[in-house]
This record gives sequence, structure tokens and C-alpha cells, in this order.
Amino acid sequence: MTRPRRLPWTAVLGVAALALLTGAGSEAVSHVLLALLLVLVSANLGGDLAMRLRQPPVLGELLAGVVVGNLGLVGFEAFEWIAHDEMVNVLAEVGVVLLLFEVGLESTLGQMARVGGSAFVVATLGVVAPMALGVGVGAWLLPDESFYVHLFLGAILCATSVGITARVLQDLGASQTPEARVILGAAVIDDVLGLVVLAAVAGVIEAANAGQSAGAGPIVVIVAKTLGFLVAAGLVGVFVVPRVLRRAARLRGTGVMLGLTLAFCFAMSFAALQVGLAPIVGAFAAGLVLEHAHYQPFHDNGERQIEELIHPIVQFLAPVFFVLMGFKVDLRAFADTSVLALAAALTVAGIVGKQVCSLGVLDKTIRRLPVGVGMIPRGEVGLIFADVGAKLVFQGHPVVDSGTFSAVVIVVIVTTLVTPPALTLVMRKGAQAAA
Repeated sequence: MTRPRRLPWTAVLGVAALALLTGAGSEAVSHVLLALLLVLVSANLGGDLAMRLRQPPVLGELLAGVVVGNLGLVGFEAFEWIAHDEMVNVLAEVGVVLLLFEVGLESTLGQMARVGGSAFVVATLGVVAPMALGVGVGAWLLPDESFYVHLFLGAILCATSVGITARVLQDLGASQTPEARVILGAAVIDDVLGLVVLAAVAGVIEAANAGQSAGAGPIVVIVAKTLGFLVAAGLVGVFVVPRVLRRAARLRGTGVMLGLTLAFCFAMSFAALQVGLAPIVGAFAAGLVLEHAHYQPFHDNGERQIEELIHPIVQFLAPVFFVLMGFKVDLRAFADTSVLALAAALTVAGIVGKQVCSLGVLDKTIRRLPVGVGMIPRGEVGLIFADVGAKLVFQGHPVVDSGTFSAVVIVVIVTTLVTPPALTLVMRKGAQAAA
């Protein structure tokens, strides 16, 4: 997600054709085309500026959305409808599903089995500590809100996006160091644990909103359901997917491998929804169980790697999600000192919580500080969690309101900005000490 983005105009035209085929009126089509035009241009300009400043493109896309979404503050309100356009929001939701699918593709079940004890303990502490601190911050600064709001703040701080860390390690030539292996191994487990926490917290809030008990029983059921779903996905990946793909490789025509892979992603996302989980859980599980060996019959026929085929589609749709997330940030909320205080406290809690996880490094030859710093970024994962909270309702109000959402965006921006220079500093100091 650090590659420059190109404007996929063919994809824009494809969306328009799809809208026409489904019977949408010309006005709806023109709205979608205009929205995509603005969103994609903004995303690319913001992403380019971010990269020139040696920051990840996702940060530029987010800030581009903040700028465009708040033009009303200077009297220009022509684009405010975009944040509320149903079709654009659907495209954004599909984009985040594909983004989590791509994240899952970057890891495998085999990698999870090989990461070792340190990575597992680091990931576990990296979920427990930030969550506890997030709940504490919520109880301290939002005393009038329900415990469920505090609980969801903790869930948001669980998120980790190590794509930024991975890029820094790559630039430093340190991707194969012991510290890097622990960070990247822990990130895989952290993703799974984070999604389990998200599913559990969201399920508890939905149950409480429906007037059901929120005791230990429902939590156990939700966690068991999530783990059961992931196990079932693993079994499908081991026993069903290879057989289907071997037979599918005999089909004539172009795009068979890509089409079936996307179909599997959407099927798993749909299945997750049917059992009461977020579709991103199904998408991540789908990517996690797919392995390169499954596609060997297609590669023998000259097909490219599935990651290469999926990436341009994610490049098209994921920026729609991030720009719309920026649209949801109301800059007027920052005039409220309580929002700034919440943002500051959550940022500190998020950074400190990930330093606690470094205590899980069991090998004394591995430096703990780089591991703790490498786990700091919340990035796109924090935004995805916050977006889920913005859609959850408890007692007639969103769990994550506009002020809290704006505070979370600050957390994402700060943790994204501080990690590259901080990690570079601690890694270089370690290299100098070892020399």
C-alpha cells in the first residue's frame, strides 16, 4: 500500500456501465461518476504529496478527504453530498472488504504456525494492553458515555497496521533481522486477534442494544463463533479450494483465476454476515487460507500471481474508503478541547500499549524497543475499526460519534507519522551498537 496510485479510468467507466445495467437512472450514474472522479483525483494528489514527504499514501488519501469534506467551512458546499451517496458508500465498503482480503493474502496459515512463542506473546500483549488503556481513557474522559463506548475505544486501539513498519524495515535493509521477524510474525496473529476482539465487542453491543444480556455468556458465544468461522475457513482452504481451482484451471477464457478468487472472497464475506460477523472477518479469512500452491495449475498456464491481479482493483476501491473516512472528520469538532484531549490521551495510550507488548519478546538476544516501536501504527486498520463503530448504535446513538471519530483519526495520523523516524532511529542505533 505504499506504491503510487494511478487513476483507473477504465474502472470508473465499468462502474457506470454496471449502474446502467442494474437500472439506475442517468442522474444516479452521473452522481457516481462525478463522485469517483473527485475521490480518485483527490486520493492520487494526496497520496503523491504524502509520498513526496516520505509518508504512506494512505495518510495523504485520508487528509485529502478531510480537506474536501470540510470545504463547507469556507462556504463551498458542492461536494458534501458525496459522503451520503449510497452507491459511493457501497463501493467504499467493497473496497475495505478487498483491502482486508489483500492483507490476508500476504499471510498464510503456515506462517502463523511458524512464528514462534515471542510473536504470539507480543501479539497477545499488543491486544490486551492497548484495549485496557483505551477502556480506561474512555472511562476517564467520557464518563457520561456507556461502558460499551469505552469498550469500543479499547477495541480500536487494538488495531495494528505494520505495512508502514514493513516498508521502513525494507528501506533499512533490516527485513530479515530477528526484530523484523518478530514484528511481522506478531502482526499476523495481531490481525486475527484484533478481528476476534472487534467481532466480540460489536456483537456484545448489538446484543445490549437489543435488550439482551451482556454477561460472559454472550461474549463466549461470539468469540467461539468467530474462532469457529476461522477454523471452518481453514478447513475449506485445505480441502475444498485446491480441488476447485485444479478443476477451474481447465476452463477456457480469460480471468478465470481472478474471477473465482474474488467469488471466494465475496462468498466468505457473505458467510460471515450470515453468522453475525463483520464481512471484513470473512474477507481476511479468505485471503489467509489461500496459498500460492493452490494456483499452481494456473501458473503452469502462464497466469500471474493472484496478488498482482488483485492489487489494481484494491488500488481503485480502497482510496474511495479512505477519502470517505476523511469526509467524516468534522474540523469544527477540534474547536472542542474535549475532543483534542481525547485524541491526545488515546494517542498516548496507543503508543504506551504497544510498548507493553514488547515485553513479550522471550529471546534475550532480540531487542525489545524496535519491536514496540514497530507495532505502533494504527493506519488503515484503525480507520476500519472506527468505521464499524460509527455504524453501531446503542440507545439510539452511534457508538463512535463524530467527535470521537475525529479523535481516532488524529490517533491514526500521529501513530503513522511518528513510526518511520522513530523506528529508523532505534534500528540504526542498534546496528551501530552491534558494530
